[in-house]
Amino acid sequence: MTKFSHNLYLGADGGGTKTHIVLIDERKNLVGEGFSGASNPLRVGLETAVSNIIQAINQACDKAQISRGDIVSAVLGLAGVRRDDLKRGVRDRFVNLTHIRKTEVVTDAEIALYGTTLGKAGVVIIAGTGSICYGKDANGHTETAGGWGPIAGDEGGGAGIAKRALQAIAKATDGRGKSTKLSEAGMEYFRSSTPQDLLIAIYSPNIDNARIAGFARYVVETAQAGDEIAQEILKEAGFELGLAAFAVLKKLKLQNRKVPIGQVGSIFKAGNLLTDSLMKTVHKLAPKAFLANPKLSPANAAAVMAFENFRKGEK
Repeated sequence: MTKFSHNLYLGADGGGTKTHIVLIDERKNLVGEGFSGASNPLRVGLETAVSNIIQAINQACDKAQISRGDIVSAVLGLAGVRRDDLKRGVRDRFVNLTHIRKTEVVTDAEIALYGTTLGKAGVVIIAGTGSICYGKDANGHTETAGGWGPIAGDEGGGAGIAKRALQAIAKATDGRGKSTKLSEAGMEYFRSSTPQDLLIAIYSPNIDNARIAGFARYVVETAQAGDEIAQEILKEAGFELGLAAFAVLKKLKLQNRKVPIGQVGSIFKAGNLLTDSLMKTVHKLAPKAFLANPKLSPANAAAVMAFENFRKGEK
């Protein structure tokens, strides 16, 4: 095992589908990386969330041949922890199992924003399994829109896009709507022999929200191949994400600022089919706002935040 004479800093990016762990050294160089299942405690429960985080940490340490005992500070950026009691619950369980006392639990939106602006004012939109928009002004005031989960929210996220696509397939199958190549895509993804059999497949006991959300990738590919129904679904998703950014910008009074809007999450692979309608919506309020690519991945951003937290404690 390689012996490190310096401290290591841990960043976690946990959502409704997967967890990504990054370990950096005192020069902020990447020294380890690991992946595991979902760690949104609202979706999988506190115990499973923490267990998956630790599984990813162990994987990162094993691959890099480093000791978990070298980790002196951690920032866990997780979906589903907007409530303080959930943050405390995750932190207490995590610290009890890892003994990493310098641990902070924040939302996945907070680490994504840091990865986009490195602590400066701005907005970030996350569109993965779910969707949320988070922003901060120059004075440190923060606002959020979205993040309401699969029942009341997820507009523009993978789950929302997939559900809209399944509705389009149902309508096309019944004759209530236009035919669409999404029907073939749905049969392939859910391993169904006919569109009618999708009814059985999507309500199978082993189909969860993450599995439904995974269909969004097929929706994007179908749209990029020219299917009009799929394209409309992505334009609608962009509009919904734009509304969330619109709300955050308005609450932070950033309408007249040249403010970056970070784009984080697999849904943004849709490109202009999504972002054109998103920015058209945003520019009705904030004409100087612009899309920005993250400078750091969310997990890497969390690791840098852990580094900064440790340095603050030393002063």
